[in-house]
Amino acid sequence: MKTDTIFYQLFKEFPNIFFELIGKPDANINAYEFIAPEIKQQSFRIDGLFATLEQFPTEPLYFVEIQSYKDEEFYERLFGEIFVYFRQYRPPNSDWYTIVIYERRSYETPVHPRYRTLVEKHLRCFYLDEIEAVSQDSLGIGILKLIVETPTNTTSRAKELINKATVELTDTIIQRQVLEFIETVVVYKFPNLGREEIEAMLGLNLLRQTRVYQEAREEGLAEGRQEGLAEGRQEGLAEGIEEGKLQTKLEMIPLLLDLGLSIQEVAVRLQLDEEAVRKVVENRS
Repeated sequence: MKTDTIFYQLFKEFPNIFFELIGKPDANINAYEFIAPEIKQQSFRIDGLFATLEQFPTEPLYFVEIQSYKDEEFYERLFGEIFVYFRQYRPPNSDWYTIVIYERRSYETPVHPRYRTLVEKHLRCFYLDEIEAVSQDSLGIGILKLIVETPTNTTSRAKELINKATVELTDTIIQRQVLEFIETVVVYKFPNLGREEIEAMLGLNLLRQTRVYQEAREEGLAEGRQEGLAEGRQEGLAEGIEEGKLQTKLEMIPLLLDLGLSIQEVAVRLQLDEEAVRKVVENRS
């Protein structure tokens, strides 16, 4: 399972989880946008970067790297990519940090002494296999650990997080988004199971029948419904909802391809025409 894409999606949708992980839960998340900048000259792409918006140049940059295997040249390549980024994009920020998230400490390799100054001032490493105690109290860290959980423990841990989310999250829209993300992680871990089977396994099929969940769903669709009524066409609402569903499926295609599914398998799983999947692949290339 390729976890980089899942982590990127998590930090993109829930940046507060990243800042909780690095010990800065009070950081101004509105000052940042999470991107994956391409360094064209070298054909590099940084896993993720919390870049500041134009009006927050004094906030630090956070380069994010996810490491799920051992790589003897990891730090050489990492620092090289960062300094090429500085040369190409010329950000105004004076302060910057490199955050490396290891699935296990055993994947880390020694840093060459030539990088000692960079390591001391700019490098922070976190090991998901060593934060079990924290994850028991933190929903966000628990979701991080779910991404790298073994298949044997995935179902039980996902159920615990679902229960925790339904109790702790009072904002029904955010609660629904978190539950859907947890479900997505489990889907990636069990690619041979259909979405309905996953829902039943996690108990989400019953949860989605509750009044609270239905109200959250209705609230999420409210904007589209209002636009349809404003145009005086109920048909516009139906088309808007269908268009939204299609867009969601199209955004899922690169994620499923990165996980090793074929074009045919992606088409079947998302109930799309194979030609539509191929067009996304061609545009991505």
